[in-house]
Amino acid sequence: MLFSSMTFVGMFLPIVLLLYIISKKELHNLILLIASIIFYAWGEPKYLAIMLLTIIINFFGAVAIEKYQKHKKLALVLTIIGNLGFLIYFKYFNFLIDNCNNIFHANIEPLNIVMPIGISFYTFQALSYIVDVYRNEVKAQKNIYKLALFICLFPQLIAGPIVKYHDISAQIDSREVNFDKVCYGAKRFIIGLSKKMLLANTMGAIADKIFVQDPNTFSSGIAWLGSIAYSLQLYFDFSGYSDMAIGLGMIFGFRFLENFNYPYISKSITEFWRRWHISLSTWFKEYVYISLGGNRCSKLKTLRNLGIVFLLTGVWHGAAWNFIFWGIWHGVFIILEKIINIKKLQETQIKWWQGALWHIYCIFIFIIGWVMFRANDMSYALRYIANMFGLLKLNPDNFNYSLLYYVDRVEIITLIIALMCSIPIFKNILEIKIKWKVMLINLWLLILLVFSIATIAASTYNPFIYFRF
Repeated sequence: MLFSSMTFVGMFLPIVLLLYIISKKELHNLILLIASIIFYAWGEPKYLAIMLLTIIINFFGAVAIEKYQKHKKLALVLTIIGNLGFLIYFKYFNFLIDNCNNIFHANIEPLNIVMPIGISFYTFQALSYIVDVYRNEVKAQKNIYKLALFICLFPQLIAGPIVKYHDISAQIDSREVNFDKVCYGAKRFIIGLSKKMLLANTMGAIADKIFVQDPNTFSSGIAWLGSIAYSLQLYFDFSGYSDMAIGLGMIFGFRFLENFNYPYISKSITEFWRRWHISLSTWFKEYVYISLGGNRCSKLKTLRNLGIVFLLTGVWHGAAWNFIFWGIWHGVFIILEKIINIKKLQETQIKWWQGALWHIYCIFIFIIGWVMFRANDMSYALRYIANMFGLLKLNPDNFNYSLLYYVDRVEIITLIIALMCSIPIFKNILEIKIKWKVMLINLWLLILLVFSIATIAASTYNPFIYFRF
């Protein structure tokens, strides 16, 4: 089920809210658990069993870790294997077969596997729980229904943010729902829905028309238009989902950590990853980077640890070489910035143009990275990037369409608005003390909600990009 669907907005959410409001506190977790199971099973009920097995494996795995202290490492390893086994099979098995066929000239038939939606997200949440128990940061959850609620809570189930168990364990047992939280949550949900329907989908329409063409059939200017449009689509699509998830969580009394903080204003790739998909980067930091030794070891090993983290970040995003090279691409610049100590270097620079150059550098790096991310394979990505920088031999006679085919007036206006919304201009405006500010904001949010619902009603199936991860 999609947040951006009439089924969710017009039926599922109102019913769950009504039941939640009129029921006793003792029933709140049960209502949310049943609602989460229905939410997940709505689109693909056959994969519900995988998620339920994940819950069972982690429930008994954590109990074993806590009970059998002498063998807790073995219990941890077996539980991790159980978690990753599902993920590897559904997400990476055919990728491994394809590469074996290419390397060894074999002829192994790929399996007919469809990846369950959200498996990367709920698997990482389950892993956070089991490692937290192993580290004695939390107690093993003795109520399997509460653990199930943590793993399959519907607001963040299928596209994050990745919620770590130690951040939410106390809220599962006790949380407060009041009018202010519900109002904030509703506003946050509307903002996220508007990002998705009004900005991301429009930017996606531009990007899709360009990326479906061969790179030698359009000019460098159009190549840049496509890469910028996709960068904006990805940001508003994913941050929009995170806003909706955070808003829904707040409505039901849960406080999820922020997942985005204007990443496109970053002046380094290191800063970019402190602002982009924060829940994933902190997950890798807490459960991989620190486990490898973090920065407590030698300089060379610290750089190795960073390289491993970003290689795994690429692998997590998809079973394809373009995702792996995208992770390596970011990892290379993270390592270079660590070597030159970019934070200290930037702190010593006081002239505005020095900061501007760092910002331009960062924009170039992540936009090139997003081309790898969007492309179907690395061959297409390299040819597209070559076109962007005038390195691809083009024949204007092969150009299929003019610029006006790829973007119209409405899309140009939306592109400008999207660029403005990707930096904290409106956030800074809202901090200004203006009479009737609250009323004006609420009126504006109501207008956005009306336009968003109208767009939903008029649109076809439009899943979030991160559903496939």
